[in-house]
Amino acid sequence: MSAVTSGIHHVTAISGEPQRNVDFYVGLLGVRLVKRTVNFDDPGTYHLYYGDGAGSPGSIMTFFPWDGAPKGRIGAGQLTVTSFSFPASSLGYWTERLVESGIRFEKPEDRFGETVLRFPDPDGLRLELVAASDDRREGWSEGPLPPEHAVRGFHHVTLLSTDPESTTRLMTETLGFRQTGEAEGRTRFEAGDGGPGNTVDVANGSGFPRGTMGVGTVHHVAFRVPDEETQLELREKVAALGYNVTHVLDRNYFRSIYFREPGGVLFEIATDPPGFTADEDPERLGESLKLPPWLEPRREQLEEVLPPLSVPAVSR
Repeated sequence: MSAVTSGIHHVTAISGEPQRNVDFYVGLLGVRLVKRTVNFDDPGTYHLYYGDGAGSPGSIMTFFPWDGAPKGRIGAGQLTVTSFSFPASSLGYWTERLVESGIRFEKPEDRFGETVLRFPDPDGLRLELVAASDDRREGWSEGPLPPEHAVRGFHHVTLLSTDPESTTRLMTETLGFRQTGEAEGRTRFEAGDGGPGNTVDVANGSGFPRGTMGVGTVHHVAFRVPDEETQLELREKVAALGYNVTHVLDRNYFRSIYFREPGGVLFEIATDPPGFTADEDPERLGESLKLPPWLEPRREQLEEVLPPLSVPAVSR
């Protein structure tokens, strides 16, 4: 079997104040805080992971919350919109929820036959909720929202590429995506089984200002592979094309390689295992600060630096 990706693993963005981030994603969107750990490259900063009840690949939104950091600019060479999936039958529920929560969203639009609600998070990160008719994933049964209305995970992400032809070639010839449609100046690609969580839209950003990294922007998108063997095979394929690919990095809950695709977006290839239950029981995910073994000796120091976090009560 050829080494290809099977869809989205996670999206990592930069936020401001961490408590506000938790309040929005858990309290409003109703997703689960599945891991509170630190940025392994900057351990004095949290790395917060949100997802479905099990912390499944394809549902994981992560943040580096740098309170007081400068705002970024969303633009070409970035993942510009992160889109989540909910059941099409819950469109009224989500429209009412956004209105009652004071979230200003754009006029609902139809895209590829599905209704899309667009709005920013508190730091200006561009989000969408997509009323999906074919998402068979389960909602978080123990979450703050009725499971029949809960967010299922990612629907798709949108890349604003400075070189869409080269981005397309990389995705289809190397990463295993296939083109499935075109609409509104974007081309849709799907990997693996297709559908929500396995979908990427590529838009032409060649005439747009380049994005700059900072609060309210996406740092990178990660695509999933089933194991380290597939990851290494894919690394060889990408390196043979002349891309500057990192060595395999241990992220404790997955193994990662990174490279920048020709349209400017930072790509990661992440393994599904070992997953978020590697150091926490499934029913206790996200409840306490977890550190990798090499940072455990610094726990006391880090706990003094990191601000306390309160997770909104899980009640309906």
